[in-house]
Amino acid sequence: MSFFREFKEFINQGDVMDMAVGIIIGAALTAIVTALTSDIIQPLINFVTGGNGEVGGLVIPGTEIDFGSFISACINFLIIAFVVFCLVKAVNKMRSMGRKPGDEPVIPTCPYCLEDVKVGATRCPHCAGVFDAPAASTTTE
Repeated sequence: MSFFREFKEFINQGDVMDMAVGIIIGAALTAIVTALTSDIIQPLINFVTGGNGEVGGLVIPGTEIDFGSFISACINFLIIAFVVFCLVKAVNKMRSMGRKPGDEPVIPTCPYCLEDVKVGATRCPHCAGVFDAPAASTTTE
């Protein structure tokens, strides 16, 4: 049973979700770039060098420039990005359901300039103010 527990912990890591989002968005972006190059840039090159094309849909007469295909790839990208956003939002909400409001530590701040400082700092890196005691994090209650 420990194998499945380890697998569950691996999947629940934030890095895995970030990687999955990156791969999915990258695949959708690849479709847009492919459509841009094959349906707009390459036909422009063919047109300049004397190539010929067909008329249909959002294709410019006398060329193979297909704006319809490119717009379709952009819409596909937006749909995929929205679905991935909803997925990540749901996963983050599920992760936060098990936490209590007082579980998260509060980052210490400088009493002089109110900027965040690292735990254990004796001076503020922003205003150089000296602390009476090393900065410590607290939990919200």
